[in-house]
Amino acid sequence: MKKISFLFIFFIGLIHAQKLISNEISLINQGDIATALPIYQTTDSHQHKTLLSLSTEIDPVDSNTATLVKRMKESLLSTDGGVGIAAPQVGINRKVIWVQRFDKEGNPLEYFINPVIVWKSELQNLGPEGDLSIPEFRDQFYRSKVIKLEYVDLKGQRYAEIVEGFTAVIFQHEIDHLFGILISDKKEKEKNDSYKKVDAFKRSDSTTR
Repeated sequence: MKKISFLFIFFIGLIHAQKLISNEISLINQGDIATALPIYQTTDSHQHKTLLSLSTEIDPVDSNTATLVKRMKESLLSTDGGVGIAAPQVGINRKVIWVQRFDKEGNPLEYFINPVIVWKSELQNLGPEGDLSIPEFRDQFYRSKVIKLEYVDLKGQRYAEIVEGFTAVIFQHEIDHLFGILISDKKEKEKNDSYKKVDAFKRSDSTTR
């Protein structure tokens, strides 16, 4: 009986932790909710702090989550060549991302809620990356060639899939944002690491995420 009670309390606590707070709801719904949210920049000290903060899970079936997902897509579409965006980049430290799927016919944009990379290959790619939140910054970075991803949709349905190549790179970049990791800081941290280099990039260095 005690075990059941503990599990119930844990479950309720988890759901409560996913709920959006008032200032997040206000930001998500400010202005015309059918339009893009502004993309945060590292050049603004307050926005930079948000970009460096850790994101938490979000309730997938909350109507405000659906609004956030829609407005994030509009934000991404408003950019010049962006291929991915994470919720911290629109001021919300929650686990939501959009990724352009170059591994699918038509290269569709798809959203992912509470995404988790549960496995990464040791084999890595070296390729160019930019960032929608870091003006005029671009460099070469190492990323795992293949990843296994788990996530949910707006109905709370769970999924898992294997992703590779350039699309896997985009996922890793966006999920880094959820941990407050920016590529401008990442370069310094990987200087002492060694990787197997392969060339699997299909996009130019004009792409930004």
